[in-house]
Amino acid sequence: MRRWVLGSLVAVLFGGSAAGQTDVAPPPEPDPNELDCLIEPREKVVLAAPVIGVVASVLVDRGDLVEPGQLLATLEASVERATVEAARARATATADVEGSEARLVLETRRRDRSQKLLEEGIASDNALDEAESAWVLAKLERDRAREQHEIAKLDLARAEAALGVHSLKSPVRGVVVRRILAPGEYADPPQVLELAQIDPLYVEIFAPVRLLGRIKLGERASVLPEEPVGGNHEARVIVVDPVVDAASGTFGVRLELPNPEHAIPAGLKCRVRF
Repeated sequence: MRRWVLGSLVAVLFGGSAAGQTDVAPPPEPDPNELDCLIEPREKVVLAAPVIGVVASVLVDRGDLVEPGQLLATLEASVERATVEAARARATATADVEGSEARLVLETRRRDRSQKLLEEGIASDNALDEAESAWVLAKLERDRAREQHEIAKLDLARAEAALGVHSLKSPVRGVVVRRILAPGEYADPPQVLELAQIDPLYVEIFAPVRLLGRIKLGERASVLPEEPVGGNHEARVIVVDPVVDAASGTFGVRLELPNPEHAIPAGLKCRVRF
């Protein structure tokens, strides 16, 4: 009985049995050619308007894919929109220019007739002077009408620019990370959305100093994301920090990982094999 109790105690303490102890296999040695890494977005953008105002609409939600130039949100801009319409009406109006050009044509004919009559001895110098003065005034009026028309076009461009700052468009091809404001909220500061560009992705590594000089720009490496994504994906070294962190004995390395189908999410842990 004492032998059975002693054997049971040995089995509990040492993981074996009364007949013999079972050895525990040591953990596998890490592959020296593999390094821990983190997959991150190429760029994160907090989309903000250059003016303060009330959010009128948000056209996307978290997780939506966006393209460069896509309209994502707008601020309330009824006054600016009305200003654009008024400026467009002035810029497209041509009555003043056409009227001044018609008068110039008429005064040109009168001047030419007065010149001809003077040469024939029928008209006086005063008549020619009056015709010449009327022609000059008509020409100045035509030039002023053209200048006012050009100024109206510039006013339209300025009004359209003022309206444009109330529209928020995507600067990148990526995904919406979060909605900061909703329609009806006051934007001050006017940060409405956060975007992340995930094609390509960045793979960040802190490599041990023993690899300094061995990892080269342009070198290809295999990136192995953690499950459930998994797989073997090729990336290219685009940054090798020239400064070593003395405290950790590491230096930074960045790889660029193509992700055209957005199949690899950012934020995953991974391993890199050179």
